Amino acid sequence: MSLVYFDSDPWLVEYDSCEKLYRDIVEQLNARAAEHWTSDNYAKISASVRMHMKQYATEVQQLKNKLELSHSLTQEETERRSRLVELLQSRNIQLLQRFNDRTGMREQREKLFGGNSETRGVGSNNVFADLGTTSWAGDDDDDEPLPSQPLLDTEVSVNNLRLHQSKMVEEQDKGLEALSKVISRQKEIAVTIGNEVDLQNEIVDDISVRMDRANTSIQRETAHVRVVSKKDNTCGYWMVIIILFIAIIIVAAP
Repeated sequence: MSLVYFDSDPWLVEYDSCEKLYRDIVEQLNARAAEHWTSDNYAKISASVRMHMKQYATEVQQLKNKLELSHSLTQEETERRSRLVELLQSRNIQLLQRFNDRTGMREQREKLFGGNSETRGVGSNNVFADLGTTSWAGDDDDDEPLPSQPLLDTEVSVNNLRLHQSKMVEEQDKGLEALSKVISRQKEIAVTIGNEVDLQNEIVDDISVRMDRANTSIQRETAHVRVVSKKDNTCGYWMVIIILFIAIIIVAAP
């Protein structure tokens, strides 16, 4: 069945974006398989793959939700897009399985022994999944056990990984402890600043109270000055009246 794409359909554009993201993740997983699983490059690629896989799962879920909410498509187109979403979801499961198979034991064993290895009855998520029976000399009925040396190397690699993880956890704990100390210092500084602000507020309130008292005193003294001024003016009037009264008496006398 041929697929018909419409450039103006946002859903199909997002689907193409998911497919491109899937191809990018596959390329990163292939690049990671070439690295030793205790190397820094392996850890960097794993972190990048983990981030892109989360993005891929989110975009696939968004495509599914948008398809369920869409009512303008025909039944055939809806079914076709549902199959596309199911394909993307199955790819997501495959990516998770391949990502969790961190050691890449199958590729390493094929490089070590140069033969065709087959795993029987072992889950793909187990790091020792490829250490099962191996077909030697093309004889499926005559299976021979693998030598013990690859298993020892694997155990050493697992121990190294655990040691590396333990060191990372210790470094994270140290970082968290340092961050806790910084936060504690910041809290102390904030408390000190708050206390200083409270003290300054009390000083400002005290100054405001004193200014109110001074203003009241100034108004009271101003009233006293006005009273004294009025009294001084009245005494002058009485002195003038007395002087005029004496002058009238002197003039009127024979």
